[in-house]
Amino acid sequence: MSDPIQDRGFVVVTGTSTGIGAATALHLAENGFHVFAGVRNAEDAETVKAGAPDALTPLILDVTDQSAISAAAATVAGIAGDRGLAGLVNNAGIAKPAPIEYQPMADFREQLEVNLFGPVAMVQAFLPLIRRGCGRIVNVGSVGGMLVLPLNGAYSASKFGIRAVTDALRLELRQWKIDVSLIEVAPVQTAIFEKTYAELDALEQKLSETEYGLYEEQIAAVRKSTEKAAASADPPLVIAEAIADALISDKPDTKYLAGHGGKGIAVAAALPDRERDFALVHELGLPKPE
Repeated sequence: MSDPIQDRGFVVVTGTSTGIGAATALHLAENGFHVFAGVRNAEDAETVKAGAPDALTPLILDVTDQSAISAAAATVAGIAGDRGLAGLVNNAGIAKPAPIEYQPMADFREQLEVNLFGPVAMVQAFLPLIRRGCGRIVNVGSVGGMLVLPLNGAYSASKFGIRAVTDALRLELRQWKIDVSLIEVAPVQTAIFEKTYAELDALEQKLSETEYGLYEEQIAAVRKSTEKAAASADPPLVIAEAIADALISDKPDTKYLAGHGGKGIAVAAALPDRERDFALVHELGLPKPE
């Protein structure tokens, strides 16, 4: 008979409908956590629940909706009780590539709302439960928080931001021995690639003929680079395992560079600005100055 799974307590994970979030919810459930799995609708809730019926509790949760966050926190508190939370994993995220010059401010703001303001709102709502349970916080960032590509300014702004928030929280919460880790995600096999292709392809219709013509070569270069990254991307389980380590390890890392493509990106990110720009121009095949 195999040993019983250790009861590791309750953890909240956002964005569990697909990809990294779905893999993380299931992996944590398999490793002894009871997972409150954040999803956007009832259909996704049923799908997530089916993965581990006894260890997953779906939460209908939009991280941009303060009332939904408050309701979710109340639900979790009612179930977790005095045990509190062993962890909060801020995973929900989106990407809407576009040239900054012509990107609608609503799209720019939406990326910050979901990828940066949402995690902060989640931390504020769930910290009393984390403190009660001597839990941890894990923020899912991106190598886009180290290295910026053209058309990805808004996305990278959100990911640089979550890196700063993580650093601040790590210092602020040290007093209560609450560990805070950042997962810097390299390319992973998720639906974000198909969504990115769709966003890039849609730019031809969203922009005027003149606007699109100005950025056409850059759009093509970024799409080609995205396709190359997708071809060698790691499975989501690689990230789920890093998140689990951040929650379970006796001494979790402050930052996890997760995915085999991360090291090369980190090296490029550390170059002086002009050298990094030069390297990216040649790697991506960006147009020469006119």
